[in-house]
Amino acid sequence: MTAVSVKRRACVSLFLCIMAGFLTGCARFHPQPILPDKTALALESRTLDSRALERFIEGNLHHKIVRWPLESWDLETLALAAFYYHPDLDVARAKWEVAKAGVVTAGERPNPSIGFMPLHHTRTNGGLSPWTLDFNLDIPIETAGKRGYRIDRAKLLSEAARLRIVEAAWRVRSLLRRDLIKLYKAEQTEVLLRKQQRVQEEIVNILERRLSLGDVSQPDVTQAHLSLNQIRIRLAKAQGQKAEARAMLASAIGVPATALDHIDISFDFMEQPPRVMDVSLKTIRRLALLNRADILGALLKYAASESALQLEIAKQYPDIYIGPGYSWDQGDNKWSLGFLVSLPVFNHNQGPVAEAEARRKEAGAKFTALQSRIIGEIDRAFAGYSSALKELDTACVLLAAQKKQFESALAMFNAGEIDTLSLVSAKAELYSAALLQRDALAGLQQYMGLLEDAMQRPLQSSQLLPAFPEKNPRIKEMDKE
Repeated sequence: MTAVSVKRRACVSLFLCIMAGFLTGCARFHPQPILPDKTALALESRTLDSRALERFIEGNLHHKIVRWPLESWDLETLALAAFYYHPDLDVARAKWEVAKAGVVTAGERPNPSIGFMPLHHTRTNGGLSPWTLDFNLDIPIETAGKRGYRIDRAKLLSEAARLRIVEAAWRVRSLLRRDLIKLYKAEQTEVLLRKQQRVQEEIVNILERRLSLGDVSQPDVTQAHLSLNQIRIRLAKAQGQKAEARAMLASAIGVPATALDHIDISFDFMEQPPRVMDVSLKTIRRLALLNRADILGALLKYAASESALQLEIAKQYPDIYIGPGYSWDQGDNKWSLGFLVSLPVFNHNQGPVAEAEARRKEAGAKFTALQSRIIGEIDRAFAGYSSALKELDTACVLLAAQKKQFESALAMFNAGEIDTLSLVSAKAELYSAALLQRDALAGLQQYMGLLEDAMQRPLQSSQLLPAFPEKNPRIKEMDKE
């Protein structure tokens, strides 16, 4: 084998080794198909007695649960179960992972390129090799800090995506609280309507007996029957609303409706809502306009638009390409060093710069619009809460008056001063007042929820703030399956 052949083979081998080294660091595709039957089975098998859920709740409450499953679930523990199960949080986490991957992409430096071009000469002189082997290396060098601006923009967008997890957690809690209020109202309405139905049935029986004796007229009995039928219709509607509310509550947690069977739910948070004067409108506005997750996210997006503008401005300065080369030309070693730079002759990147400036203005306008919308939400919710609080106060006064009236009627009945019909009628009026008071309390809690949504934090400091579930708490559990 001649020396020429040895050199040629060595050059080819070196080129192949370099290419093989580049390829060994490449990622490989690993298929992860979605199996609908498996995912559906996993969703349908979710319960509130999972040991993994117990560990998650203990970790967030920072104390050991004495008895599991819990004897009673309140807003705090149900919210933690929702943070554990609800798929919206999985979606938000997945979007954050995409944004974090964008930071890696932004930080990547452009790869150099290598070229190999063998040439064969049909005519050679003096026994020279007919081959010329050309090797070219192209090394790009970014200028004007472009990579830094890309990284800054990607990091800001990643942080904005992280804050969307907080937004998703608050939405989950908000829906859960709303459905708990609906369930509370439906259950209380059913209980009171059952009592009212029994009282009205007693009134009907008394009037029918009196009708047979000629003491009352038929229209009186007919009106009593009509009132009884109306109560029965309302009771049936309340039962349907109760079943629907339980299904909605299960959906808000992220579990099937059967997971709530035989589960005792505490509604203690309903009984003592804060008075409107306990929280000033100024404080609520300040907390919302400065600390809401979407406000902070909008600020980050605006900052990202500024980084994007800086990047487009930096692109006005051309990148540099250095191209060292080597050529083995028929036994002669030749070295070269190339230099390449684009000339800003036809444009200075004016179009992308103008677009980036417009997008920055758009981000600023969106931020201002968001603050304006939040102010409107707070004002409406605060006004509604104030009105609902007055309505509840009136309903409580009416209920207290009916209680006194019933107690007076009971004393008069025991003294023989009134008959059974008068006593039962007083009891029916008491239940009607109780229904009005429960409706007013539920309405107040709904407006309180709107106020909390406007701030994205509870009005009562003792209630659970949205946990920050950056990682899927079910990862370890799913890995074991």
